[in-house]
Amino acid sequence: MKTICKSIFVAGTDTGVGKTLITGMLGRMWMKKGIKTVTQKWVQTGSNMDTSDDIYAHMELMKTGELAEFENKRVPYRFKFPASPHLAARVENKTVETKWIKEAFFSLRKEFEVVLIEGTGGVMVPFNEKELMIDLVETLDLSTLVIAANRLGAVNQTLLTLEALKKRDIRIIGVIFNRVVGNENEVILKDNLKIVEKISGIKVFGELTYCKDRDLLYEIFEPIGEEICAAHGV
Repeated sequence: MKTICKSIFVAGTDTGVGKTLITGMLGRMWMKKGIKTVTQKWVQTGSNMDTSDDIYAHMELMKTGELAEFENKRVPYRFKFPASPHLAARVENKTVETKWIKEAFFSLRKEFEVVLIEGTGGVMVPFNEKELMIDLVETLDLSTLVIAANRLGAVNQTLLTLEALKKRDIRIIGVIFNRVVGNENEVILKDNLKIVEKISGIKVFGELTYCKDRDLLYEIFEPIGEEICAAHGV
C-alpha cells in the first residue's frame, strides 16, 4: 500500500529569508531517513538557468542528483525577470495559471512520500491579477512552515504572516527564525523568538545560526528538523 504523501508549504515572511536553505535541509533530513522526498517551486523568477536556481540549490543541499523526468513538474513556471510572479510573467507576455501548478503538484504527490514546496516571496504574493500564493495553499490544504529572517522588524512581518494563515484556517506547523547576517543586536534577536511565540501561540522551533559552512549548518539544523518531523507526523 502506498504511503500517504505528507506535503509541506515552506512560506517566507519576505524574500531572502532562507526558504531555499531550510527547504533543502529539511529534504536532506527526510532523505536520510529513507523517505522518498522531492522539492517543488511553483514559480521561479530571476533565473537565467534552464532549470530553477532554487531547485538546484535544494539538490545540492539534499546531495541528490537531477530528476529529469520530473523537472517540469518541480518548476511549472520559470521567468527571468526578478519580481513577483504576476509581474515576471507579464514582462514575458505570459500568465501564471494555477491549474497547471495544481496538476504538477498532484503528479508529484503520486510519486513521492513527501513534497516540500518552497514559496516565492511571502504568502500574499500574487500569481496573477486574481490569485495569491495563499489562495493555492488554502485550496490544496497544505500544512505550512513559516521562515522568518531574524532581524529588526521580524516581529511585525512574522505576526502578519501568521495572522493571514490563521484567517484561512491553514494549519501552521511552526516558525523557524533564520539569522541572515552576523552582526545584529543579540537582545533583539533573542526577544524576536519569545515575543512571536507568546503573542501568536504558534510554536517557534528555534533559530538557525548564521553560518556559511552548509554541512555544519545542517548539524545545527538537525534538532530543529527532528521537531518539525514529529510535529508533522513524518
